[in-house]
Amino acid sequence: MERSSYSDWLTDSLLDAIDRVAPCVCDHADEADEQRRLSSPTVEDLSKEGFLSLLLPRDIGGAGHQPSAALAAISAIGALDGAAGWCSMISSTTCLLAGFLDQETAASTFGGATAVGGVFAPNGTGRRIDGGVVVSGRWQWGSGLHHCDWIVAGVSLDDGDRVTVVVPKSEVALDDTWQTVGMRGTGSVDFTIENAEVSERRIIPQIGASPISSDPVVRLPNFSILGAGVAAVALGVAERAWSESVSLANERSPQFSSRLLAQQPSVQATIARSRSRLDAAGGELFRSVDAAYELVLAGEKVPVAARVRIRGAAALAVEEASAVAHEMFRLAGGAAVYDTSVLGRCLRNLSVIPQHIMVAPRLFETLGRHHLGLEFESSMI
Repeated sequence: MERSSYSDWLTDSLLDAIDRVAPCVCDHADEADEQRRLSSPTVEDLSKEGFLSLLLPRDIGGAGHQPSAALAAISAIGALDGAAGWCSMISSTTCLLAGFLDQETAASTFGGATAVGGVFAPNGTGRRIDGGVVVSGRWQWGSGLHHCDWIVAGVSLDDGDRVTVVVPKSEVALDDTWQTVGMRGTGSVDFTIENAEVSERRIIPQIGASPISSDPVVRLPNFSILGAGVAAVALGVAERAWSESVSLANERSPQFSSRLLAQQPSVQATIARSRSRLDAAGGELFRSVDAAYELVLAGEKVPVAARVRIRGAAALAVEEASAVAHEMFRLAGGAAVYDTSVLGRCLRNLSVIPQHIMVAPRLFETLGRHHLGLEFESSMI
């Protein structure tokens, strides 16, 4: 059995947990795609095994995974089902915000939640009141909110500050706008908040916030880890497409041919080239995160160059994953065009993931300015 591009970063405990959730995630993948949200059994299993809180700080109850191991686990779940991997990624990366709340508040929100999610973009508006803020607004791309207990939302306040607020799901209205080409099971709906009062203890400044948690993981740049998380899901989906194609090539002969696909030199070359592309892209992604984490452990701030490396690796990994999915779809021929085809779902999913702002192609223009020694806006890197 071939090792995947993320295998070397997985710990034994994560491998065991993946084995435990795999039957449920796979069994309910079709249901998630049809219902446009994860099934309750899938959410229950992912939460029980810690896949919705992989990056929760240790002092708030987190497991203390190495960041690259957490990302590799997200890839592995994404290989089982892209939507389950995506929702694991969203909740786990959002858990990093717990490190910016006082421990009691963090424990009662993030620490006790089945899952958390939301949107950092400051699309909402708010005004300060004694002891907190009043918030209203509408946000897009609320992945997995159906199964979240707490939801975060970016807000522009009347005094000019930008903050992220943490609100209970009971104060959030979901609007089922998620009719999409791919990633259907993520339930990435629009959501609204109307005149919700948010305590000062559940408000995090978006600029200049200092971590309160002692866990070093919270000092990793949030956007860098979010971008890496998006890429981890893409790699997992591409891994599934690749493994499905290997199985198909050893079982199927093209029409009017007596030879298996696996016996054709062109297929052999495509499989080998795709394997190398995924290994190279995945290896650089996880190594770039490891390098940044080593800096954090040494008490250093992650510099722009290290953040650029992660974001570049993430964007390239998504490009490679998408290209591999397309290659595998073409290799499969007519067998891949039906709705029942796993390869068809992989292709649809990897048509949607590259649209995410964290890995969209235009990011390379920004990163290129850094490499050329030009000024550029680095706050979102």
